[in-house]
Amino acid sequence: MKTPFAKLTGLLAARGISDGGIMVESTTRFFIIDGLNKAAGALKIVNGDPVVQACRMIKSPAELKLMQIANDISLAAMRLVRPQVKLGMTQKDIGALMAKATRALGGGGGDDGGLVLLNEASAYPHGSHSPQEVKQGSVILLDFGCKVHGYQSDISRTFIFGTPSERQRKVWSIVKRGQELVMENAKIGLPVGQLDEIVRKYYGAQGFGPDYQLPGLSHRTGHGIGMDGHESAYLVRSDTTPLAPGMCFSNESGLYIPGEFGIRLEDCWYMTQSGPKLFTGPAKSVDDPI
Repeated sequence: MKTPFAKLTGLLAARGISDGGIMVESTTRFFIIDGLNKAAGALKIVNGDPVVQACRMIKSPAELKLMQIANDISLAAMRLVRPQVKLGMTQKDIGALMAKATRALGGGGGDDGGLVLLNEASAYPHGSHSPQEVKQGSVILLDFGCKVHGYQSDISRTFIFGTPSERQRKVWSIVKRGQELVMENAKIGLPVGQLDEIVRKYYGAQGFGPDYQLPGLSHRTGHGIGMDGHESAYLVRSDTTPLAPGMCFSNESGLYIPGEFGIRLEDCWYMTQSGPKLFTGPAKSVDDPI
């Protein structure tokens, strides 16, 4: 009995294709690549990312509309959930509220409730498995997205349960300014990595870093987004891809202080001929954080 991979190469041979390359992009699962290799004969499996990423990096107007809907849903879910957060809730309790709100609004793919980080766990970009619960003065970091017909959103908001301390207010405001710098400096043709450098220079002047050191910003300032939650290009120092119309990114220039807390604000945006455009209105202040 022929394997699916043998049938594929047989179809190619029937069309006169028995050598050359089969391009496979990087998210293809290994068992598929392995099966193709075994059935390929003189055909070679080659990296298809240069072609696939070039196609996916630039979104069409229809793709942008789907991403707009996904972002609208995620932000609306956060607005619904924030007033429901109560003293003593765990990260799982809040995640369940996010998942329920997202489903009710028509979003898909958010059944786990996203990433919910409370208190000191917010100082670690991907969180902690340690038990966490809401108390007075808690930092509450929500990082969440959903899908609409395969296109994704990715939004983060950080707020304080109760009255923010002066330190929480200050760090929140610095992160807000980091986000603004990305939007102010995004220009057609600019290497995307320079946006990361601009934010890190500002954070360094505020006493954070330097570079990727903690306390500071230990991850990329942003990532491409579309059909995958993370895709090319990346707002990181080493990426020299020039900004072009139709590119979509997250803007998440957070700050993390181990042993204390972290603040992350994240909104997605896309590039146009006239400049960057946000899918969502950014958080206004620590007192109006959604």
